[in-house]
Amino acid sequence: MKLRRFEVPKDVVDIRENIRNMTIRGAGKIARYGAQALLIAAEKFNGDDVSQFIEYMNEVAEYIKSARPTAVSLPNAVSYVMHRLRGKNFTSLEEAREHVIKTAREFINYSEEAVKKIGELGARRIEHGDILMTHCHSTAAVSVIVTAHKQGKVDKVYVKETRPALQGLITAKALSDAGVDVVLIPDSSVRHYMKKVDKVVVGADTVVANGAVVNKIGTSLVALAAKEARVRLYVASETYKFSPYTVVGELVPIEVRDPREIVDEEWLKENPNVRVFNPVFDVTPPEYIDAIITEKGVIPPQAAILILTEEYGFEFKELIKHEMLHQEVKEEEFSE
Repeated sequence: MKLRRFEVPKDVVDIRENIRNMTIRGAGKIARYGAQALLIAAEKFNGDDVSQFIEYMNEVAEYIKSARPTAVSLPNAVSYVMHRLRGKNFTSLEEAREHVIKTAREFINYSEEAVKKIGELGARRIEHGDILMTHCHSTAAVSVIVTAHKQGKVDKVYVKETRPALQGLITAKALSDAGVDVVLIPDSSVRHYMKKVDKVVVGADTVVANGAVVNKIGTSLVALAAKEARVRLYVASETYKFSPYTVVGELVPIEVRDPREIVDEEWLKENPNVRVFNPVFDVTPPEYIDAIITEKGVIPPQAAILILTEEYGFEFKELIKHEMLHQEVKEEEFSE
């Protein structure tokens, strides 16, 4: 794969393609693989100049980020590594290379530990005998449910199938393998089953500055049904899924995928006048969310801005400035 000036290692191309086509799915996993791709790119750089290495890493970073436009965990993971690369003066190529590798591993380890911490904090919100519902597949949400189950609190979990990609089946298997009593239900039955539920636990692809949550399509309907039934809804999210760009008014783009994920090619040909629209995410407003469970603590959605301030602080303006100057490169701009 050829970028503007540099050849991208095949392993990096494969990771990006697997993120793009949803073979690698889940915001946390996407973030970890994004960092892993940078690590591999650094290891396989075959030049001999520091400035050339930094230029190469910048191109690779933009290439990786362009894989998925909605999940902010990917650009945040990439920015975590790249911001620390750009902020230092290196005396040798090896020093710069090792810094990228070390920082990428640091992020991956942090991400994995964050999921465990979220599980511990979230389990405190679950009471003995609770019946839960979840949607799509979130490693953080699964961590909360499994941790609570190990503490003997969870009686049963209703898992929505989550069409069209059926990510709910991944969650159902993960919970069942952990010994949880799982009931897999159709997406359309959420309101019917909500009256049997005590709490809802979902994940997040992006948390915006006002506390709204962007997550797999259908999340907002679950939240609406929970609100109607007076069922508490918790969002499990690592803090690197909070979007700093929304503080300055930038909108989160909602990804639209291939209509063939909904109907097959033959049906499309037989019905050429039917337009098929396949948005992947929706937005749940903060007033439908009881709390966001992060590795740093359980917060009301309105406190999302405080997390962003704590995470980025005085570096925030610099980060925003850099990202405004380096907009995500669209896939069609890369030449095979």
